[in-house]
Amino acid sequence: MNPRRLQALRVSLLVFGSVCIALGPLMLLWPAGWRWEPHHAHYEQMMVGVYFTLGVFLLLAAREPLHHLSLIWFFVWSTGVHGSIMAVQALSGSQHHGHLLGDVPALLIAAAVLGTLTPRRAASE
Repeated sequence: MNPRRLQALRVSLLVFGSVCIALGPLMLLWPAGWRWEPHHAHYEQMMVGVYFTLGVFLLLAAREPLHHLSLIWFFVWSTGVHGSIMAVQALSGSQHHGHLLGDVPALLIAAAVLGTLTPRRAASE
């Protein structure tokens, strides 16, 4: 793998892993872009817990991304699907349009960037 592309993948994993870890504070600081209404505390705790855990593993994967391809591809596909469903939901209700500037583009950009930088499989050794 090209060293510059590998470095870009590492940096991207650090950035997106950090955003996943910061989901809880983002919901508090910018509720229109990151918190869905009606507010359900148990749902939000579950989402924050799942994304926090995923963020920690993305940060760990940044050390040696080529050894964690299945995790990265899980993130790419699940995040792309999640962002697409949320985009449709945000478009269907005027109260959710703020998400089209917040979490929806964040998810789709993360999926696109990592999907572009991540090789389909590790090179044969």
